Amino acid sequence: MNEDHASAAADIAEVETANTAFYEALERGDHEALSGLWLPGEDLTVSCVHPGWPVLTGRGDVLRSYALIMANTEYIQFFLTDVNVAMTGDTALVTCTENILSGGPAEEGNDLGPLVGQLVVATNVFRRTPEGWKLWSHHGSPVLAETDEDDEEESPS
Repeated sequence: MNEDHASAAADIAEVETANTAFYEALERGDHEALSGLWLPGEDLTVSCVHPGWPVLTGRGDVLRSYALIMANTEYIQFFLTDVNVAMTGDTALVTCTENILSGGPAEEGNDLGPLVGQLVVATNVFRRTPEGWKLWSHHGSPVLAETDEDDEEESPS
């Protein structure tokens, strides 16, 4: 393995670790850890699109959105599939499918509210910094589930 290839493989591994850390901080509801994963300052304006939300720009608005989500989510777990990393220079693009299991506030007498499953496709853009790879942008879009009726319509008669 040549040096360039080894360096690229190490960069990809570091980006994958940063991407995983992002989802683990969300699962734990650790706003401080999550904040540390985003680009600091406003030199490169961060952005975020949560499924169904408008575009959020600026570190303050983005981090407030995560605080709001964490405050209103009793339980969330991400199972990432189809993870792909592409890199150019000091920028990395991660695409993945978020298989999300979440629960809202518990109903009276229960420890946890009803669990809901959701599929979201996500694009996470990272920038290399002296402190490691930091999130520049997150964009999540819901995956619309196909129904059996859709399959029937496509079938030849």
